[in-house]
Amino acid sequence: MTLGTKIDAPKTRGPVDSRGYRIFRVVNTVVLLGVVVVTLYPFLNIVARSLSEEAYIIAGEVTVVPRGFDLTAYKLLMSDAMFWTNYRNTVVYTVVATLISIVLTTCYAYVLSKPQLKGRPFLIGVALFTMFFSGGLIPNYVLVTSLGMKNTIWAVVIPNAISVFNLLVMKAFFESLPSELEEAAAVDGLNTYGILLRIVLPLSKAIIATMVLFYAVSFWNSWFAAFLYMDRQDLLPVTVYLRNLIAGATSAESAAADADKVQAAATLQAVTIVLTTLPILAVYPFVQRFFVRGVMLGAVKG
Repeated sequence: MTLGTKIDAPKTRGPVDSRGYRIFRVVNTVVLLGVVVVTLYPFLNIVARSLSEEAYIIAGEVTVVPRGFDLTAYKLLMSDAMFWTNYRNTVVYTVVATLISIVLTTCYAYVLSKPQLKGRPFLIGVALFTMFFSGGLIPNYVLVTSLGMKNTIWAVVIPNAISVFNLLVMKAFFESLPSELEEAAAVDGLNTYGILLRIVLPLSKAIIATMVLFYAVSFWNSWFAAFLYMDRQDLLPVTVYLRNLIAGATSAESAAADADKVQAAATLQAVTIVLTTLPILAVYPFVQRFFVRGVMLGAVKG
């Protein structure tokens, strides 16, 4: 053998898929494609209905392709200044409520993740109790009214600030972090708040992004709290505005009063779903990469 001669490494054969595994992959692919079709079809149908003429919708001829392209319903909604006021309210309520919920849930979950905390079982019990029992609609209304929160953003934000499910997921995530990191930080002179802000939170980006998505979707779609606690039209979120518009457009009185609403009545529900879903769909791709990772990291380990 001379110097410089290249010696090829022995080729190793990878594992050969068995016949059963190949069948499993085919079946799995077919099933997942079926799930995608079943999930995507209703949304495409709603978009097509929102862009179609009323006659084709009533006849049941609209599938995933618009028939008789018609933007009457969109024009009806977007020409109303109150629609944009309520849409702005929804954005403000969602941003403020999500920020408050993330802060409270993070602090509460971090406290509950410490086994040495005195009274920890009681605090966990309080959270779990509220998960299964509530004071009821009338007591909640009396409480919110007596606190002076009626017709304010706080009536929407404060009563639903902490989701117990999100709290438990975040608690499980904090418990999975190595305790040695916090002990080393404490030796270096950091207090509890410093450890949380400088050590724990930077390691929790995935779970925080997941919780932001959960809370944002919940508050964006919420309408009952505003419907219950707000009397002024200019304070309502867009979900309540669109609900009222659908109810008015489909009533006999509204049909006799406004011909445009009669023409758009069959598409208003579809337009409602499209307009309230698009912002969440636009945000989701930016947090999707954190979503699965955050849920898995925060899952309860067996």
